[in-house]
Amino acid sequence: MSNQNIQDAPALKDIFNAERIHHIADEAIGVFPAFNRKRFLALTLNRLNDLSLMARLRLVAESLHAVLPGDYCANLSVLRDLAPRLNNGFVTMALPEYVALYGADDFSASMEALKFFTTFGSSEFAIRHFLRRDFSRTLLVMTAWSQDENEHVRRLASEGSRPRLPWSFLLPQLVFDPSPLAPILDNLKADPSPYVRRSVANCLNDITKDNPEWALKRIENWPLEEKATAWIAKHALRSLIKKGDRRALAVIGAGETAEVTLHGLKVTPKATMLGERITISFELRSTSDSTQRLVVDYAIHYVKSSGAISAKVFKLKTLTLHGRSSARLSKTQLIANFTTRTHYAGRHDIDIFVNGQMYGRTSFDLQVS
Repeated sequence: MSNQNIQDAPALKDIFNAERIHHIADEAIGVFPAFNRKRFLALTLNRLNDLSLMARLRLVAESLHAVLPGDYCANLSVLRDLAPRLNNGFVTMALPEYVALYGADDFSASMEALKFFTTFGSSEFAIRHFLRRDFSRTLLVMTAWSQDENEHVRRLASEGSRPRLPWSFLLPQLVFDPSPLAPILDNLKADPSPYVRRSVANCLNDITKDNPEWALKRIENWPLEEKATAWIAKHALRSLIKKGDRRALAVIGAGETAEVTLHGLKVTPKATMLGERITISFELRSTSDSTQRLVVDYAIHYVKSSGAISAKVFKLKTLTLHGRSSARLSKTQLIANFTTRTHYAGRHDIDIFVNGQMYGRTSFDLQVS
């Protein structure tokens, strides 16, 4: 991918663009002929350009509220009919946002609405407003959702209660003490849906950032012989595994120091431009007669604007290496600017880790212009 193509990629906030706003208005008329299309468009389109993705989502919810003439429950009925007609899952999240903004005084109706809307996109952001306002009551509902027959509803129980959900505010009560989440996580620890399992893993990964001991103890007591549970455990502990945490590595069977040597480590090309790809390659040779479970990661030491260095660890591969055998490994990575990282020119070191210990270092030079 060229640097030009990266720069030309559409912004995520353009999920809510002018065309989509017209679509929402047209579909709203389809379920509620008295919908004031002209006013809705005026309220949204005039402000759209200056707003971020989440601000645009909220603007749509506020504009729907300004246009719909009924009381809260009457408006919910209209929005329920509107949900299946919207042509993008993220766009439907404006509907649970409406619930978050205007449903505080009708808890039961709001919970039912969020449960319904989550099947079309997700109510993960909206439910957090209720957790912040009425934690115990809301968490009780979410615990019941964790046993629902619908995978979207079960996922809402774990995703909406993440202590550090991206694009949302922290839940300080759960950052400090995650124990109220135990019933939800236990109910979902072997969920048949990959969609739900990924959410459970992400929730636990959040917890490891503030309460690693609690997360490890919970996972260690799970039936890790179950394939679904083992998958959750591995992905839940990914941050600790990248840090070389011995206890986390032991959960996935890689807690012992690797008996290997590293050969032929190189990165190509040695000099690269922003928007190009590098390939890291090397060989691992076993020095043991026994079969070993190996977790191989690599860290790139990024140059910051100040000239300081900041390392970021990436997963490379988890493998089983038989006694006295070898494995050739390689990884290709795009070096490009993203919303979460800006690259700067200079030498970038790359370290290779096996079971949490460093076994080799190479580097590449980056040119940004």
